[in-house]
Amino acid sequence: MQQHRIGKNGPLVSAIGLGCMGMSMGYGSHNDDESTKTLLRAIDLGITLIDTADMYGWGHNEELIGKAIKSQRNKIILATKMGFARRSKGNVLDYCLDGSPTYVKEACDASLKRLGVETIDLYYLHRVDPNTPIEDSIGAMADLVKAGKIRYIGISEVKPDTIRRAASIHPISAVQTEYSLWERYPEKEIIPTCEELGIGFVAYSPLGRGFLTGTVKNIAELSSDDFRQILPRFQGGNFIENQKLIDGLSQIAKQKKCSMAQLVIAWILTQNGNIIPIPGTKRTKYLEENIAAMNLQLSQEDLNKLNELFPVNIAKGNKYPDEFECEA
Repeated sequence: MQQHRIGKNGPLVSAIGLGCMGMSMGYGSHNDDESTKTLLRAIDLGITLIDTADMYGWGHNEELIGKAIKSQRNKIILATKMGFARRSKGNVLDYCLDGSPTYVKEACDASLKRLGVETIDLYYLHRVDPNTPIEDSIGAMADLVKAGKIRYIGISEVKPDTIRRAASIHPISAVQTEYSLWERYPEKEIIPTCEELGIGFVAYSPLGRGFLTGTVKNIAELSSDDFRQILPRFQGGNFIENQKLIDGLSQIAKQKKCSMAQLVIAWILTQNGNIIPIPGTKRTKYLEENIAAMNLQLSQEDLNKLNELFPVNIAKGNKYPDEFECEA
């Protein structure tokens, strides 16, 4: 497995990581035994970057990973996130964004306990709290570094100015943002800012939440608890228009004798050595398929075809509903 350093001062990790959200939430039913097998197979195949968050199943994902990696801890770079705080409104559980220093430290202690580790390798602020200056949140995370509870600091879904403000307080190792053939927004300013500051870029949902694999034919076939049921790009006319992109992608994949998933991951791997994709899966079959993308060679002609098929802003619909948009 090829290795890349996340940013100029971050940890050395596998060229492809593993996103674990789907093992606990977002994409229909899940099976802990199957997920554990997938995690262990990932480590066996050389994946060292394992990515989770405290809000993935509200603790379930961290507990699952903690049990799975117990005997493999020294082989991986463990990344988790905080910033979504669970709140109770009567009998209904809701959440809000909380990046206050007190909550940052409480959340870290809770994650350490669920994961069963003494130190988190890469700790992200999942989303910026609009009521807390980014300087205060990063300052609290810097305290966690000094205390030996975390090794490196990351931030997720942030604007260039916020990245600069955060980096002025403490070195930022990674910025994590959605990035794929149909979500190329980061290319304009975010990725260049990361390059300028020596910060690694971690691309989540590189498969377009499964859309770019060609397996999502009909939104009605997804389970009622599937997160994609509420995403604008999977709705009505947007979905119909976006489906037209799949035909061209399928043709290129057939020409290359690979899956569409492998094609789009290979595209990301050719963009920049500073970008680490973390395709998520809960099944060993798809894990192995995704890793095989590293062996796929794309010519300049292949890249030209893909870039022509998926220009910036080609996807119809926002990536999140308005109430979920919280980049700061």
